[in-house]
Amino acid sequence: MTLKLGDIAPDFEADTTGGPLNFHEWLGNSWAVLFSHPKDFTPVCTTELGEFARQKPEFDRRNTKLIGLSVDKVGDHHGWSQDIKDVSGHDVNFPMIGDYDLKVSKLYNMLPAEETETEGRTAATNATVRTVYIIGPDKKIKAMLIYPMSSGRNVAEILRLLDSIQLTAKHPVATPVNWNPGEECIIAPSLADEQAKEKFPGGWKTVKPYLRTVPQPQD
Repeated sequence: MTLKLGDIAPDFEADTTGGPLNFHEWLGNSWAVLFSHPKDFTPVCTTELGEFARQKPEFDRRNTKLIGLSVDKVGDHHGWSQDIKDVSGHDVNFPMIGDYDLKVSKLYNMLPAEETETEGRTAATNATVRTVYIIGPDKKIKAMLIYPMSSGRNVAEILRLLDSIQLTAKHPVATPVNWNPGEECIIAPSLADEQAKEKFPGGWKTVKPYLRTVPQPQD
């Protein structure tokens, strides 16, 4: 089954560098960023994991847990973690799933369901395992980002996207192009003017009849 935005993120049990876990139970009432890698000891992924580790306090501040995945054994992840620290200066401070049986990768549409072989797999044969999922406390998929092997993820953009999703989950607004936290937002088009007056008593700026902007709502 193809996963879509708004679908319940599939639950699973897996061994990780932090011990065995049940994904939904581990998620609890937090948000989560699940990000996958095609193989341990790959250069782009080494830099990414180091940056996620460096930025973990920012995700913590947003009540968001990090969890990585690679199509290798947990024991290999432990060895890779030292390389990541050597390169980035940061310990890998979140769990890494050992998906040697490809179960989670196939469950999350990162590999075709018919894939069964694990021995001899390379980063190239795992090329589609380059996905980021943002998952809400309701266990629903809020965003999906898919990267090629040659392009490193932008963790700042993942944080920006997370900020937008969390803001728009609380308030009837949308965020415009290149939006950053603290900037103006767009009143949701589904909100009629009378409803908007209740939500935004300070008024709004009308750019076009369908484009009404307000300062970012505060929690």
